[in-house]
Amino acid sequence: MNSLNTALALDNPACVAFEQAHISTLPTSGRTTRVLASPQELRQQLPLSAGLARRVQQQREQVRAILSGEDTRLLVVIGPCSIHNVDEAVEYAQRLAELSERVSEHMLLAMRIYIEKPRTTVGWKGLLYDPHLDGSADMAQGLQLSRRLMLRMLELNLPVATELLQPLAASYFDDVLSWAAIGARTSESQIHREMVSGLSLPVGFKNGTDGSVGIALDAMRSAAHAHQHFGLDAQGRAALVETQGNADTHLVLRGGHQGPNYDAQSIAQACASMRKVGLDASLMVDCSHANSGKNPQLQPQVLQSVLAQRAAGERSLRAVMLESNLMDGQQALGDSLQYGVSITDGCLGWASTEQMLLEAAEQLHA
Repeated sequence: MNSLNTALALDNPACVAFEQAHISTLPTSGRTTRVLASPQELRQQLPLSAGLARRVQQQREQVRAILSGEDTRLLVVIGPCSIHNVDEAVEYAQRLAELSERVSEHMLLAMRIYIEKPRTTVGWKGLLYDPHLDGSADMAQGLQLSRRLMLRMLELNLPVATELLQPLAASYFDDVLSWAAIGARTSESQIHREMVSGLSLPVGFKNGTDGSVGIALDAMRSAAHAHQHFGLDAQGRAALVETQGNADTHLVLRGGHQGPNYDAQSIAQACASMRKVGLDASLMVDCSHANSGKNPQLQPQVLQSVLAQRAAGERSLRAVMLESNLMDGQQALGDSLQYGVSITDGCLGWASTEQMLLEAAEQLHA
């Protein structure tokens, strides 16, 4: 189905030998396990150069400055709902990098590299879990492919953004990320809150699927504190992990079962709730999901509302998230896939995306 990348092909004999040497089958009661490379081994195989490490730190500082209100630009986390074809992702990123330079005075564009997808029941879990799109669960290659792709984004000078779904996977990528999200289904998870408390990057907690913000605010307060928790060390061994706390968190409004929550009244209520518990009122509006009624073509309308509220003086609105791809819409996973079309949630095509962001930059300038 998916030829996997030509742009990032894993054709290095050393990589193949590495993968074969580190996978074995260990039958246990009711399950089969295959040993994967440790986070340290993957980082050694696909290292972050000193130059790119400095770039990541600079990008994180830019994101922090925007989310704290020090930098008045708008943070825009944008890209495919999920990555299933890396050639498409690289083409999209090249276009986004060019556009980023044109709007950099008013916006900081970060690219969504979503390699994990939460499933309500079953289904394709993302590039990390099933890079061949055939249920073969080649996670060894999924890990390599995902990290290679993130490094390619950094080479294009694009900040990398993702959702951290599986805490055990975070250590494979957290050195290259400039921003991360904790989803509506996992903001309540103690394990995810502990994980965030040990990250050195800004993280957004989404409101619950019912639209309430209380769970996300509790998560932000928990993540700001130090924790001692069960985890893995860089070699993949079970370890006691001690964290210092992460104060660089913010609220992501994504709507809920009752509908959108990006209107002025919802924004005011969210800000009041944050201030009441001693949190800085720093908000990102997710222009997709329930805020657009899962209609990707309505995302520009949500963005327009955010821009209008900012123009009216609402200083808490500091970031937005948008789902965008090379082509409009979505398609079912199958043997013949249309190039540039999402296989998960529907996305806004590139032509509309480019026009939307250029118009937004003009409005921010005005």
